[in-house]
Amino acid sequence: MTLFESIILGTIQGLTEFLPISSSGHLVLFQSMMGIKQPGNEFEVLVHLGTLGSVLFVFYKDIFNLLRTLKLKSTRHFILMVILGTIPTVAIGLTLKNFIASLFENINNVGIALIFTGFFLISTFFIKRKNLKNSLKKSLLIGICQAIAIIPGISRSGITISCALLLGISPKKAAQFSFMLAIPAISGAGILTALDINSGYEISSSIAFGGIISSFFVGVISLKWLLRLLQTGKFHFFGFYCIAIGLFANFL
Repeated sequence: MTLFESIILGTIQGLTEFLPISSSGHLVLFQSMMGIKQPGNEFEVLVHLGTLGSVLFVFYKDIFNLLRTLKLKSTRHFILMVILGTIPTVAIGLTLKNFIASLFENINNVGIALIFTGFFLISTFFIKRKNLKNSLKKSLLIGICQAIAIIPGISRSGITISCALLLGISPKKAAQFSFMLAIPAISGAGILTALDINSGYEISSSIAFGGIISSFFVGVISLKWLLRLLQTGKFHFFGFYCIAIGLFANFL
C-alpha cells in the first residue's frame, strides 16, 4: 500500500463511518476496485482509531458533561442505556466473528446489504417526527440494530438512527445516542481486530499517519454534516445512494 492509497482509504473510512452508507461495505468495494490486497488487518485498526477520535472530538462536551454529572440519576440512566445497547453487538461480534469475517470476501453480499440499508433509510421518510424519550427497551432495540450492522454493507449509523426515529425519538437525540453507542462499538471492534493481528507485516509510519489523520479529519467533517442534515429531514436521501451502489456492487 502506498501513502496515497492509505489517504484515500482513510478518507473513505472517515466519510462512510458516520454517513449512513456503510464504511465496511465501501472499504471492501474500493479495495477491490483499486486492487489493494493489504496483508493482515493493522490498517483497519488504525483508521478505526482515527474515526473514534472524530466521535470523541465532536461529542467531547457531551462526554465531559456525562462524567461531570455521574451522581445524577438521569446520567446513570443514560449510561445504562448505552451499556444495554452495546450488549447485542458484543454478543454477536464474539459468537459470529468468523462468519462475519467471511462476508467481507464476497462483494455480492456487500451489495445486497447496501440495498437493505437503502430501503431501511428510505422508510424514515414516511414516519411522523416525534420527540419521545428514549428508554431501556428502545435502547435494546437500537442496540440489536447496531449488532446487525456488523454485517459489511449495513450502515451502523444509518440503521441505529433510523431505528431511533421509527421509535419516535427526535433526530437530535437519535444521533446523539447512536454516536454514543459508536464509542464502545468502534473501540471494541478495534481491540478485537488488534488481537487478531498476526500477519507479521509492518506498516510504515507515513502510511499509518496518512490513514489515521485522513480518517480523523474527514470523520469530523462528515459527522458534523450529518448532524446538520438530520435536522432538515433529508436523511432518507442516502437510501437511494445505498441502493444504487449496492446494485453497482452486484455487477462488479
